[in-house]
Amino acid sequence: MSNGECSYYGRTAFLSFLVGAAAGAAAVLFLAPRARRESAERIRRLSYDLRERATDTVESAREKVASTVGRGRDFLDEKRSVIESAVEAGKAAYAQGKSRAS
Repeated sequence: MSNGECSYYGRTAFLSFLVGAAAGAAAVLFLAPRARRESAERIRRLSYDLRERATDTVESAREKVASTVGRGRDFLDEKRSVIESAVEAGKAAYAQGKSRAS
């Protein structure tokens, strides 16, 4: 290869590099804003979906807790009533036994 040929190939390689760099830069300019907008929109949708799921989960948990607390109160009221009846029956039996003993 002569100096002229090396110079020609060197310029061709350099020019190819520049054209490739320009094409890459153009692709970035054309694709990046869209990709950023799409990514931002995707992130917004995902955060909205997660917020909705979290809200639904919290609401469901509140309902379950309220239901469980309500059933617990009903259970305690029922047992309290049974215990009060048993105490009253015990007092009556004690009073009756005391009156018989006297």
